[in-house]
Amino acid sequence: MKAQGRARMSLFHHGKRALLQGCIELGAEGTNCRVNAAFRFRIGTPHLCGSAASTASESFCRLNAALALLALVSMGLVSGRAATFRVATYNVESYLDVATQTRPAKPAEARAKVRESILALKPDVLALEEMGSPSALEELRASLEAQGLNFPFWEHVAGFDTNIHVAVLSRFPFAARRSHTNEDFLLGGRRFRVSRGFAEVDVQAGANFAFTLIAAHLKSRRALAEADEGELRLEEAKRLREKIDARLVANPDLNLIVLGDFNDTCDSRSIRVLIGRGGHKLIDSRPAERNGDNAPSSHPAWAPRNVTWTHYFGKDDTYSRIDYILLSPGMARAWVTNETYVLTIANWGVGSDHRPLVATFESDGR
Repeated sequence: MKAQGRARMSLFHHGKRALLQGCIELGAEGTNCRVNAAFRFRIGTPHLCGSAASTASESFCRLNAALALLALVSMGLVSGRAATFRVATYNVESYLDVATQTRPAKPAEARAKVRESILALKPDVLALEEMGSPSALEELRASLEAQGLNFPFWEHVAGFDTNIHVAVLSRFPFAARRSHTNEDFLLGGRRFRVSRGFAEVDVQAGANFAFTLIAAHLKSRRALAEADEGELRLEEAKRLREKIDARLVANPDLNLIVLGDFNDTCDSRSIRVLIGRGGHKLIDSRPAERNGDNAPSSHPAWAPRNVTWTHYFGKDDTYSRIDYILLSPGMARAWVTNETYVLTIANWGVGSDHRPLVATFESDGR
């Protein structure tokens, strides 16, 4: 193994030198030179090197081309595999850095388990529910960066609820931000606010691939005196579906991901409203544990018998799937189904009463 490692390093350094030499011959420099030169070499035009440096033989140019491409593969600039990225959602259960009147600060042990879960997923874009203030988000972002996972771009949504919020962390830049913080609706003659608002960002995941992400945390299943919790959640889902329809009417082929903690099961009215019908119907990615389950469904109308729960409700001792990653038809064309799952790690419940889920997508050729 050591000999193989030395051989790979030797090839890498030879390739890098050949690449830089090719750049000098072409009269260019820097990263653009490396990418452009590799592209010229890769498409099989070694004469370009010869035309830029008349003293170089065609065989030398071909050798330079091969080694340059090898160097780019080693540096991760060119890959034989399709480029992929991961999008995750995680309710981090009251991730507060400072206690409020109704919620305590999150203990250090719980915050460490949240980081462990996120590091295990290695997402490129991460939607967070029950995030505290912007300072709590910055603490999490800085802690992850110290452990090797950097999210330089972020969005924090301050809705009607002053304790917990929706947020997005991203390795990719945002081309636009359209978060919704002042949504309301009428129910039983009274006006209510969407408690946590909706985060909406356009994400530039590559030179030729972008998508819109909408993250939400709908009304919990805890009872309220003012109105029925299920009716409140349904009305919030309707407001969210209005945002979805507006985007898909404007662009039916839009790459759209709608994700978060929707606080209801897949057969509920609120989830049916979110998924929709007809040409703008969203696809439920339905992540499951990667535990070896691969048997088909026992009934054509039922989903397979794999483990998909995302939330534990201690009061009733129940496990349910209430967190989702929903996809537009356009986004579903880029979906890598066998790299979409619910994370399983030991003592997951130390960090949150939810488990995170992740979906993988290809960004090539779209």
